[in-house]
Order: sequence, then structure tokens, then C-alpha cells
Amino acid sequence: MGLLYRLQHMHEVRTWEGEVPIFSRYTVGIAGERFFREIKDYGRFWAVRCPRCDVVYFPPRLYCERCFAHLEDWVEVPTTGRVHTFTVVHLDLDGNLLPKPRILAFVQIDGTDGGLVHDLGEVEPEEVCIGMCVEAVFKEKDQRRGSITDILYFRPVRLG
Repeated sequence: MGLLYRLQHMHEVRTWEGEVPIFSRYTVGIAGERFFREIKDYGRFWAVRCPRCDVVYFPPRLYCERCFAHLEDWVEVPTTGRVHTFTVVHLDLDGNLLPKPRILAFVQIDGTDGGLVHDLGEVEPEEVCIGMCVEAVFKEKDQRRGSITDILYFRPVRLG
């Protein structure tokens, strides 16, 4: 069977039963390390700005995806943003009904060209709308570990 041969039926698949012991460690990289350390230590967001394209990358990265410039211009950005899109999840990963629906949203962070996919909290599904202003709610400082879960959720910004 050649490399470009396309399997037509499952019985054609060759398998080898057994275990492959793989141990690995994932790192968030240089930009991710600084990003998560700022969340852990100070409960704030940082991004990087491309000097050529004027794009503000959030989460930060080391190189501009448009012009490939090395990014070193770190800027603090707000912990607020707007719901760009969202979905309401009723089932867990095993297909079981959740006790309460979970709202996941892509939140575009103010002052940046990026954002995060994260939970929304302190809001009911029928209250969520595209463009809704939200703010990050962080774990207590002594509970933070330097990961995305240090952000509990985003909640609607309450005016007044």
C-alpha cells in the first residue's frame, strides 16, 4: 500500500495493539509565561503591539502573523471586553445533562485585536447578547496558579 493510497473500508486499517509510554511537558512559551505570570501575580492582562502593523496581539505572541516582526512592545490592556459570539452548552463531554447550562463566549478584549474563549458568569443565557460589555473575574490571589483557569469567568459590566 503506497503513501497516497486512500483507505476505503475500516477492515483495511492495519493496527498494532499495545501501549506506547509517552511522557511530555507542554510549555506556554516565552510570551505565554509572561502573560500568565501577570494574571497570577497581579490579576491583569498584557498584550504585545506590532510596531509595523499596529496590531495588538492578545493573547501575546513573539512574532507578528502579518509581517513576521519580532514583538517586544508589551502593553497593559483592560480586563474588559465585549462578547463577540457565544454558545449555551447543555451537555458535558460525556453527553450527560449539565445541572445548569454553561455559557461559553469569545470575548474580544478592549484595546486589542484578540480575545479569549471563556465562561460567562453572573448572567442567564437569555440575557447574553453579542456586543455585551463584560469584565474578567479572577480567583483570589492565593488561589491562582498561572493558568487560564485563574480567570473564573467574565461577567456583565454593571453600570452605575
